[in-house]
Amino acid sequence: MINCWNLESKAKLVVEEIPYLKSAAIGVYIRVGSRNENTDIAGASHFIEHMLFKGTQKRSAREIAESFESIGGQLNAFTSKEYTCVYARTLDENIYMAIDILFDMLFNSQFRVRDVTTEKEVVIEEINMYEDTPDDLIHDVFARSLWEGHPMGSPILGTLESVSSFSSQDIYDFYKSRYIPANMVISVAGNVESSKIKDTIEKYLDNHGRGESECGNFEPSANKTFIKLLDKKTEQVQICLGVPGISYHDPHRYTQNVMNSILGGGMSSRLFQTIREEHGLAYSIYSYPSNYSDTGSYSIHIGTGAAKISKFFEVLYIELNKFINEGVSQEEVLRTQQLIKASMYMSLESVMNRMSRMGKSLLMYDKILPIEKVIDKVLAIDSEMVMEFSSGILKNELFSLAAIGSGEVLSVVENEYRKWWS
Repeated sequence: MINCWNLESKAKLVVEEIPYLKSAAIGVYIRVGSRNENTDIAGASHFIEHMLFKGTQKRSAREIAESFESIGGQLNAFTSKEYTCVYARTLDENIYMAIDILFDMLFNSQFRVRDVTTEKEVVIEEINMYEDTPDDLIHDVFARSLWEGHPMGSPILGTLESVSSFSSQDIYDFYKSRYIPANMVISVAGNVESSKIKDTIEKYLDNHGRGESECGNFEPSANKTFIKLLDKKTEQVQICLGVPGISYHDPHRYTQNVMNSILGGGMSSRLFQTIREEHGLAYSIYSYPSNYSDTGSYSIHIGTGAAKISKFFEVLYIELNKFINEGVSQEEVLRTQQLIKASMYMSLESVMNRMSRMGKSLLMYDKILPIEKVIDKVLAIDSEMVMEFSSGILKNELFSLAAIGSGEVLSVVENEYRKWWS
């Protein structure tokens, strides 16, 4: 049974009772991410996520960690471009202890100057580690160019310059303006009693204001096609080819998911079977959509050796044009629909997945989308719908290029891109 409330504090709460489990999960989704930051405080949302674990007036950082480990619980957080999530999973008997710690962290973190100074060094090392991982970095390189001039293009971690320069007061002010109930969606799933959860959470929220938060969103527009090459000594060249995409509100998102699964979303996809299995051009080749509240992108990623670049571009170009011009078979669509259906239903066996699905649904759509209705939407897709959508979004003239590798290899990548897509 799922219950949903708009609380007096202006927070939203959703609770699913699953009495046959022995565990429970809670996630607090805060409407703040890297797109809400200006250049001077780029990375602030992610930095605040770190600071939540550094201690409150009641608990030190060690006590927070030991409290969860002593009950065998899990506590973690992550930051995205549009929201931050702090979440926990425990045995059902310990969920109220988890709630107490979680809301203490959310509202009473101290942001002491010495902790901010120490954590800056930690985040700087995190940025350096990310910069040394080209198969992760390539996606940021593409996004920076696609939404250049807009915070959507900024890396979630921030930059070495921004993290080094923002002050403790800058971070604290940003935290206090965003971490208010009106910006929060709370999701709980497991062996819990809904009314008791509601009463408990309301007590934690009541003393923290009912104001509205101005997150400062303005709609990004994708830049014109670009070529972005990052000269870095690597064993492989990392290539990302992509186009502007759709938001998660777009009704074509279900068609997009079916299209992506067929094109490059798994081991049976066309790109995997052709580029890896048939031609041996890469170990990893995949496509993926990125959907946000008012924009999106669709990308194809490969890591390959210098000697295989020319063949990769040729095969990819042929496969994409075949996909657009000849379409897909109904058999491929049916196989993909069953894959998506099975994946969605099997995900319900995890209390964390149930909690996450409800929280994001309420955050994004302001309602809980029943999984049966989502699956019905997926099952309604046919091959003609996939062909119509793909021919609109995967046009040759819309593709941009980002690549990471040594200078001499990047020149080959650029020449091959211009050969096939210019």
